[in-house]
Amino acid sequence: MLVKVAGRGKVAQPPGRTLPAMSTSETSRYVRLRAELVVEVIEADAVTKAALGRIADDPDMPDGERAYTEDAVTDDPAEAIAYLIDPADLVGEVPGVELVQASWSSEQIDYDPDSPDWALGVDDEADGDEDEEEVGLG
Repeated sequence: MLVKVAGRGKVAQPPGRTLPAMSTSETSRYVRLRAELVVEVIEADAVTKAALGRIADDPDMPDGERAYTEDAVTDDPAEAIAYLIDPADLVGEVPGVELVQASWSSEQIDYDPDSPDWALGVDDEADGDEDEEEVGLG
């Protein structure tokens, strides 16, 4: 799975804990925001082209990482979408808020909007099947 961190184009595993341990009074100012989106890929070629364009425009991406990332987004539209989506965009314009950690994943799925399995608010994490990356920011 590719992980893009706040426009830096880094694909990496985080080194252990991303934030120092805090007391209860310090953690009360932190909020975990969970969002789940299901998108329909109408034009896979357009998604792939946009991802490849963003990769090409990233001057900080090493050549070896660039080749790996280009292959991944070319082979899988879900990877291209994961590369194009930046969680920082969700809170970037919210006054008084700073993104300190982000986690996101993408995968191709079979979607049936009438199935009870797709009810909003259902917690998928109990399945243990989801491949999700966490990356500390800042």
